[in-house]
Order: sequence, then structure tokens, then C-alpha cells
Amino acid sequence: MRSGKRLLILVILTAALLTIPLWSQILDVATKPSPVEQIPEEHLTTDDHILLGARAEAAAGVRYDAGYYSVQYPGGDVPADRGACTDVVIRALRAGGYDLQVLIHEDMREHFDVYPQIWGLTEPDPNIDHRRTQNQITFLKRHGLDLTTDPDRTDQWKHGDIVYWRFPDGSQHTGIISDRTNRHGRPLVIHNASVTREEDCLTRWEIIGHSRFPH
Repeated sequence: MRSGKRLLILVILTAALLTIPLWSQILDVATKPSPVEQIPEEHLTTDDHILLGARAEAAAGVRYDAGYYSVQYPGGDVPADRGACTDVVIRALRAGGYDLQVLIHEDMREHFDVYPQIWGLTEPDPNIDHRRTQNQITFLKRHGLDLTTDPDRTDQWKHGDIVYWRFPDGSQHTGIISDRTNRHGRPLVIHNASVTREEDCLTRWEIIGHSRFPH
């Protein structure tokens, strides 16, 4: 009986020790300033501001809502406490000085036929066009820098970059690349699939796009 108890205690202690590095990593992400957060304000680049704009969404705990909203133009936005995955990208780019609502709408006005025709529209809709992953991908392929989708080429992924995934059900998702990395050097991503968070998920789904804007 005593030997059985000793074995049980040993197993529990071993399990506890094995979880310490994992919890340390989680606490580090939650409390330790990232490399960009240690840069003086006057030295921040556009990419830095894009990253920090996305991180502000995670800090605010913005919840997922892909519903249609009538918003003003330009500078329109859905309620600040909610948004789709694409709204993380939109707000991050606005923090960097770029209004994706205007950029996509103006490009669609001139080149409507090159954008996906899957919603039955006959003209651009500035309330929703920029909030659709398909339109974002098309715009960025036309005006951004199209980069590798290989997650193992870690030197090609930079904070502020935009990643697009395909879920197993065929739907699409997007997020902003972080300046924090996992222990293998692969960047974390800030995204909103239920609530905006920063996590190690770059390889969780099929990567279908990787862009940098501006370039």
C-alpha cells in the first residue's frame, strides 16, 4: 500500500514539474513586454503600429461578430467591443495609418470585375466589402506584397504581416502576425475566432495567404 502511495505521489510530482515550463511560457506572453512594446514611441514603424493595433483588440477582449452593419464612410467601423476576424486586420491597419475600407472600396469601384462575385452584388458596398476575407486577399494580392505560406520559413514572417487560413469546413480566417514567437521561433498570431486573442496557432489551419501592407 505504501509503495503504491509513493508511486502515485511521484507521478503527480513529475506531472507538475513537466507543466511548469508551459505555464511559464503562458505567463511570459501575458506579462512580459514584447520586443515592439519596448521600442520608444518616436521610433515605432508602421509595422509596429499595425501590430500594436491588433494587440489592443486582444487586450480589449473583442468578441466575434461577423454580422452586417451599416457604417459611415470613410472611417466606418462596427461597435468597438465586437468584430469579425477581418476587423482585427482593418483596425490594425488603421492604427498603422491605412483605411482598408476606403482602399478596398476605391479599388472595387474601378475594378469590380476582378473581385470575387459570390454575393450577388452589382456594385461595391462600403459597409461590408472590406470585412470579407476574399476581398481582402484580392486587394492585397493586387497592392500588397505576396509572401510565402510556408510556416517553417520563419525568417519570412514579420510582425504586422497578415495571414489567411482555410478552415476544414472551407470558410476562411485571418490574423496579424505577432512579434512574439514560440520556442521553435514560429510567430504567434493575433486573431478573432470567438474572442480576439494572441496565441500559437499559425499552423493550426491551412495557410492560404501571407501578405505585407504597405510594402
